[in-house]
Amino acid sequence: MGIVKISNELHEEVRKNSAVMERSINSQAEFWLKIGRLAEQNPTLTYEQILSREMKTQNVTQVRLINE
Repeated sequence: MGIVKISNELHEEVRKNSAVMERSINSQAEFWLKIGRLAEQNPTLTYEQILSREMKTQNVTQVRLINE
């Protein structure tokens, strides 16, 4: 485990988003780091495609609310 220094502005955005997503501040930052890393390594995938692949990797059942 390490320490990552971020700006006060980014920390505030992480804090606000963590409240909305009901995650700890550290969990929200870790989520963004993970998704950002995957996006850089897979630039042709959308955010939704990245999440879908991660959910499949973890055997999460996806529920569709819209007919596609």
